[in-house]
Amino acid sequence: MRGLLAGVLLVLLGVPGCAPKAPGTTPEMRVGSKKFTESVILGELVARLARLPGASAVHRRELGGTTVLWEALKRGELDIYPEYTGTLRQELFAARGLRDDAALREALAAEGLGMSASLGFNDTYALGMKEAEAERLGIRRISDLRAHPELRLGFSNEFMDRGDGWPSLRDRYQLPQREVRGLDHDLAYRGLESGALQVTDLYSTDAEIAAYGLRVLEDDLKHFPAYDAVLLYREDWAKRNPRVLAAVLRLEGLISEPEMVQLNARARLERVPESQVASEFLTRKLGLESELRSDSLASRVWHRTREHLFLVLVSLLAAVAVAVPLGVLAAKRARVGQGVLGLASIIQTVPSLALLVVMIPLLGIGSRPAIVALFLYSLLPIVRNTAAGLTGIPGDIRESAEALGLPPGARLWRIELPLATPSILAGIQTAAVINVGTATLGALIGAGGYGQPILTGIRLDDTGLILEGAVPAALLALAVSGLFELLERVVVPRGLRVSQGRGA
Repeated sequence: MRGLLAGVLLVLLGVPGCAPKAPGTTPEMRVGSKKFTESVILGELVARLARLPGASAVHRRELGGTTVLWEALKRGELDIYPEYTGTLRQELFAARGLRDDAALREALAAEGLGMSASLGFNDTYALGMKEAEAERLGIRRISDLRAHPELRLGFSNEFMDRGDGWPSLRDRYQLPQREVRGLDHDLAYRGLESGALQVTDLYSTDAEIAAYGLRVLEDDLKHFPAYDAVLLYREDWAKRNPRVLAAVLRLEGLISEPEMVQLNARARLERVPESQVASEFLTRKLGLESELRSDSLASRVWHRTREHLFLVLVSLLAAVAVAVPLGVLAAKRARVGQGVLGLASIIQTVPSLALLVVMIPLLGIGSRPAIVALFLYSLLPIVRNTAAGLTGIPGDIRESAEALGLPPGARLWRIELPLATPSILAGIQTAAVINVGTATLGALIGAGGYGQPILTGIRLDDTGLILEGAVPAALLALAVSGLFELLERVVVPRGLRVSQGRGA
């Protein structure tokens, strides 16, 4: 058991982003982006500009929402990412009442962060609905919604809770609607199209506004602030890499609002990869040529499979090393066992996405928090099945072992654990299958795996990309289940298997 724990520790130390960097190595420039198309495009632009002076830029794309990237930047796991002044004032520094960019820069400097000038466009929030529906109801302004309490509203999950989001908007306009739901921003457009929703939040540079025939409602009480696109970066990184920062800051004032709408349309509606969209823009605006690489489907699936297997195997090995001894303890000490099983059950009820986000301030982004979350979710089935397998051993067998004069340790290793092996393996099998599915959420915090193409496919409404992650994940789950069936034939003693078969 000690050897297994030591092996797990060594593997965890080798997780990318967990192991300390060797002294003297050149640090990568780590670019982050949020889980929507515009942010991904801006991240690609930053990464490509950073490579011009020779930096090794890595783009960690689609990392969930604002909190994930903000925490990663402050922890030093990212060096730069695109943000919006409205989000900084209304969400990250909501209690400060920062009125202008000078005050904002001062607040950021206190966190060791810097901010670029505007990239050239304002991507503010807005409310929108189908043009025909708005015309039929006579709705042109947000205040017109007061006369229609029956409307079905659906907002992006972040908008439901942020400082300038639905709660403050509802209070400012005294809106009466109560049927309001939170959902993914990209899914809201499909909800409008299908009629499941009638009003949703928009980003003013969304290409879908024109594509879906939406009316942008006038913000007649001026609730939403300006959302000038900027770049946030770490000051310590900037001082070490002034040439790279200078190259990246060529984006300042470069992108107009119509151009950003066009870039979003190329990616969202025309299904052009964001890397190509960014490359074409830099060529057109700055005359810069950059290399475009396109991996084959087999190469992408193999890469994601290795990432996914890494998450599942490391977390499962750690869980087995901890949960089997806990299961033995639960079987031998009834009162302690109730506490152990109760704690494992409580952990199992915590929503996986919430657990991942809670861990970010402690463990950062990447593989490490995903592995810890999967480890915690694996405990319950293994502990429970280990305890059940041991307590289910018939009393006459226990009495025979005691009559032979075997000490408790020998009875456990030579008789009880072999008899409980089928139950223990079943618990490990359940944990492994759960891990394969849950690991897809790790993509939200930069852990990779099959969740990455699924997230991108949902964002781009691309069924092919969704299946690129979902089908391998399902096949891996089936393969894992089959592997444990085979393992049981190998590990479970033949005599025990025969007796089980006769009992059946």
